[in-house]
Amino acid sequence: MQEAGALSDGEIVELVKAGTLGIEPFDEARLTPNGYDLEIREVASPPAPPVSRGVSRLPAGTRFAVSTREYVRLPDFLMGNLWLRTSWARKGVLASFGVIDAGFEGELTLGAYASAEVEVEVGKTFAQMVFFRLGRPAIKPYAKRSGNYQGQRGVTLEPRERDSSTR
Repeated sequence: MQEAGALSDGEIVELVKAGTLGIEPFDEARLTPNGYDLEIREVASPPAPPVSRGVSRLPAGTRFAVSTREYVRLPDFLMGNLWLRTSWARKGVLASFGVIDAGFEGELTLGAYASAEVEVEVGKTFAQMVFFRLGRPAIKPYAKRSGNYQGQRGVTLEPRERDSSTR
């Protein structure tokens, strides 16, 4: 059994190369000493249609969501934590993200709030994902619990319908 704790950049590379941890596409230039920077694929600020190219100009007081370019696949012994990049906080973006459960697979949808007018550009990094090794593998990973967002692509604001027999 491996020791629990945050993964270093070297451990992330080893797990990706072994195929145990999936980050597609993976770019070593986006590694941090203890995480991986995630890029914006799509910006949504309902009721406006999602933006998947260029810049979305959001007025102050706008709630919005972004999806990540990366499709991630976590094994049953890793979880992820998400952190807003400080460059966005300095522009007035506020966000509080959840945990990526062991066994999750898909693109990520991250909700945020623009406290000041902000330009959100597709292709820019938005958040850092930090991985933590669990003390033991999850008995029931994400797909076997709710799995509401398993396999999602693009901004996904509502849980997907699932066949209850798969839980």
